[in-house]
Amino acid sequence: MSHNIPVAIPQTFIQELLARADVVDIVGRYVQLKKGGANFMGLCPFHGEKSPSFSVSPSKQFYHCFGCGKNGNAISFLMDHAGMTFVEAVKDLAQQYGMQVPEDEASPQDRARAIEQREKQATLSDVLEKAGEAYKRQLKVSMKAVDYLKRRGLSGEIARQFGLGYAPEGWRSLASIFPSYDDPLLVESGLVILNSEEGEDEKRYDRFRDRIMFPIRNVKGECIGFGGRVLGDEKPKYLNSPETPVFSKGRELYGLFEARSSLREMGYVLVTEGYMDVVALAQLGFPNTVATLGTACTPEHVQKLFRFTDSVVFSFDGDSAGRRAARKALDGALPYATDVRSVKFLFLPAEHDPDSYIREFGKDAFARYVSDATPLSRFLIEAAREGCDLNSAEGRAHMASNAKPLWMQLPDGALKRQLLTEIADLVQLAARELTELWLPPAAASSEKNDRHKNNSYSRNKYDGYSQKSRVFEPPRPRLSGRAPPASRVDHAARLILGNLAVWDQLSGEDHEMLCALRAPHGPLFTWLESQLHEHGSQPWGALREGLRGNEAEELATKLMAGPELHADMDESETFKELRQVLNRMLVEHINALQNEAIEASKADPAALQRYRELQTRKLELEALSRAG
Repeated sequence: MSHNIPVAIPQTFIQELLARADVVDIVGRYVQLKKGGANFMGLCPFHGEKSPSFSVSPSKQFYHCFGCGKNGNAISFLMDHAGMTFVEAVKDLAQQYGMQVPEDEASPQDRARAIEQREKQATLSDVLEKAGEAYKRQLKVSMKAVDYLKRRGLSGEIARQFGLGYAPEGWRSLASIFPSYDDPLLVESGLVILNSEEGEDEKRYDRFRDRIMFPIRNVKGECIGFGGRVLGDEKPKYLNSPETPVFSKGRELYGLFEARSSLREMGYVLVTEGYMDVVALAQLGFPNTVATLGTACTPEHVQKLFRFTDSVVFSFDGDSAGRRAARKALDGALPYATDVRSVKFLFLPAEHDPDSYIREFGKDAFARYVSDATPLSRFLIEAAREGCDLNSAEGRAHMASNAKPLWMQLPDGALKRQLLTEIADLVQLAARELTELWLPPAAASSEKNDRHKNNSYSRNKYDGYSQKSRVFEPPRPRLSGRAPPASRVDHAARLILGNLAVWDQLSGEDHEMLCALRAPHGPLFTWLESQLHEHGSQPWGALREGLRGNEAEELATKLMAGPELHADMDESETFKELRQVLNRMLVEHINALQNEAIEASKADPAALQRYRELQTRKLELEALSRAG
């Protein structure tokens, strides 16, 4: 698809776009704003609140929440609120203001294909929207469809909220909706099936017949496909749109568009297995629910969810099929399970789905069930030890073999190290021994050469413990043959450029501070975040190529000139050094926010509470800096 074409967007275009766009207009499409002095105020869309603390400044073209600290410009708002990547947000904003995004690095053929693809996607979405409106009209006149939804306990209000409809029984019902039933777009959108057998005339008929229709929307709210459920027990129970230029079930999640605000308000997303679960749970008080589209949970699903929340709870039936589905979800989640994220697995009793459980035991009981769900760490251990007799050497060896591919997928960090120790204890090996067993011979040999020669502490960078004393010695991050950069922000940028994977370990507070910095640092960090979203972690050589023509190119190449980071410095050591630098930067950042809060308190006394919260956070950071 066209979004895979590599595009380097010139910084001059970004600046021109932000100069033309009005952040008040962009935010105002999602948040009800009222004039308050020089700024506009509203309820923050990023956290639940009853009194407005979300300020949008037309003069600074910036938004800031005194409640949760979220801030940024028009582009970052679309990224944070609509879950877009940096490139998607820029393109969406450019389209709204009639600007063409430069695509200098794409060939003329690629650019032509990209334009054609975008036009095709817009056309297909129009076709799907038109069909969705027709399905909604049909629902109003179909008593059996309405009765079915009522029996399932759904209200008319929730049906309207999710745009539910009904596809009639006829083979060619859509012929009365579209001027030409032979239009190729009806086949390409997945609405019509074309059956052509050799020697026979082509046959066309509606894909969805006699089904409750669930429109599937992307994060911008555009209809990209449908799910249809039978009213009885016929098979298949659910039928999805096929893969099309606008719809890929391995990347999309049903209900994500409708759940966006609730994810931030409730603090987590609940991932279920069916459309009906999503709609029923939204009505029963859990609007933070989404569903996979008849396929196993993929890494792309997990990555998309973590754009909206740091906490994911997968809900499955307690039977063997549910366990298998959970196991696939575990594989999808492991690469994104950083120390600042939470992944849990909820297994309901065999006789219940989420809907029936809430109706029998109540909303509060289900909320407690969710909070007590199995953490990823425990589920990983359970998956690894399944079928292994830990009372025998063979069984323990089998568990170590099962655990290795799971553990290796985890990003470096405290969680990974703790699990190493826990697995090692269960298989009755030292963490050092298990690490050496799992590492390739060359890596194990290099590991031995890198250890300290000190007799008291023989530190291993994978378990952090001395073989002799088992006393923890923290890693010693360092630069070789080079004085630290002139400023903290330069130092932070160099560490991240040298190991982009550490960006995913940073908190939202860190991201906001870095991306909001003045040029060229702020644009550099914003660009790095977009690269990680689009392409994953990349080495400096790849980033160097992508930066060509970018305003931050000169800064980045200057910072990365000279001796490389010390060869011993792995991701965890880089992160520890970066954490110390960022804590000091956050203290300075909070000082500026406190000054803003004092100024705001003249018009809004509630801002003083924000000042006190910032002071508490600053004291925490200062204590961490002293300890580091």
